[in-house]
Amino acid sequence: MRNKYFLKLLSSHVLILILAFLLMGLIFSQFVRSYIFENKVEELNEYGQQILEDVSIHEESPQTFLNKYSKLLEARNIQYILFDSNADIIYPNVSMDPSIRLSQKEWEKLSKGESVTILHDIKRFEQEVSLVALPSMEGENITGGILLLSPISTSLKMIGQLNQYLLYTIAIAATAAIFLSLIFSRNLSTRVRAFRKATSMISSGDYNVNVPDDSKDDLGYLARDFNEMVVQLKKSQEEIERLENRRQKFLADVSHELRTPLTTISGLAEGIKNQLIPEEEVDKGMNLIDREAKRLIRLVNENLDYEKIRSNQLELHMIDIQAIEVFEVVSEQLLMQADEKNNQIYIEAADDIYIHADYDRLIQILINIVKNSIQFTENGWISMRAFENEHDICIEIEDNGIGIDPKEVDWIWERFYKADSSRTNSYFGEFGIGLSIVKQLVSLHRGKIDVQSETNNGTIFRLFFPKK
Repeated sequence: MRNKYFLKLLSSHVLILILAFLLMGLIFSQFVRSYIFENKVEELNEYGQQILEDVSIHEESPQTFLNKYSKLLEARNIQYILFDSNADIIYPNVSMDPSIRLSQKEWEKLSKGESVTILHDIKRFEQEVSLVALPSMEGENITGGILLLSPISTSLKMIGQLNQYLLYTIAIAATAAIFLSLIFSRNLSTRVRAFRKATSMISSGDYNVNVPDDSKDDLGYLARDFNEMVVQLKKSQEEIERLENRRQKFLADVSHELRTPLTTISGLAEGIKNQLIPEEEVDKGMNLIDREAKRLIRLVNENLDYEKIRSNQLELHMIDIQAIEVFEVVSEQLLMQADEKNNQIYIEAADDIYIHADYDRLIQILINIVKNSIQFTENGWISMRAFENEHDICIEIEDNGIGIDPKEVDWIWERFYKADSSRTNSYFGEFGIGLSIVKQLVSLHRGKIDVQSETNNGTIFRLFFPKK
């Protein structure tokens, strides 16, 4: 994988560099050539016009100043030729035929008073030159002209050196690209391998992984997101395992709870049917059957309620409920259970305190909590109080029972959780679902609930219902 990535990275970098330098070199080379040649032609034009003007001024004795121009231009590697209207050379005194040097088309152009400019000529002068020919006109007739030549071998040599330097630059850039691609590919390959190793460990169920995330690039941000994802996956896995363990324990508890009342109901029914139970014990047996049947109904109803709440299928009918009235209803319903544990129930609320809630669900909330208090209190008391603050109606349910271990307080809201296994032997609150339902119902009322408890120091449940 690393070699493939390295080759892709290298080829892309080198290709981009080569194309960029070739394009830049071509444009730069053409620009330099045009700049040099155009400057040279402009220079020849200026000298040619100046010489023609001076010839017209010194028409009677031009030889002296022409010799001076020859020396001046020779120092700048420029040659010039003066010719008359018949293309005969009048300066310098050498045998040269301008008509041979200029084509018929170029001569016709001069005859019309137009100048001839050639930036780069390598055919006619046995060397590479720039050429300018300027006519001398009287009216519409040509009286002569001047031809200026300047070899451009030096300029071409300089352009060649520039191209050579450009090639050197491309070679250095390509080498640097290979080196940098090697470094980057190794670095990225190492980081990618870390991701692959981490994902492989996660797929095998091991969430104790951490990808280095100290870089401040995209892979660094990806690594941080990946590590956060692993943390969440680990928490989810732990939660799944915890719920699975709790589910298995719940199934075992439910199986036990179902087996006991069903065995009791089945045995009593068979005894009554076959007249194996004395007649004076029949009523007692029927009461026991009724109690065990209701126990099974509670188990089914609690699970159905929980699933309705969890799937958001529970509809609330909100009304204003007098706090003291609902306390009295709950107290009356649970008075018998409280008496069995020799507990007293106290209620306290002002007549003008009303709770905006669903009546049936509020009763269910309070009964579940008070039952929980009765379960863990013996020879003691349970109190229900209501008072009003700025934003909420607060209900406090307090007992002086055995309390809850502070380490377990946060877990009491979990489904199937039971702080004391002895609860399975009770007629109420035995399935570890009631408080989970309570929390869900309070949340549906947009309220809050918390608990304060210490071992052997009792428990206080606080419920906060927003005002209407």
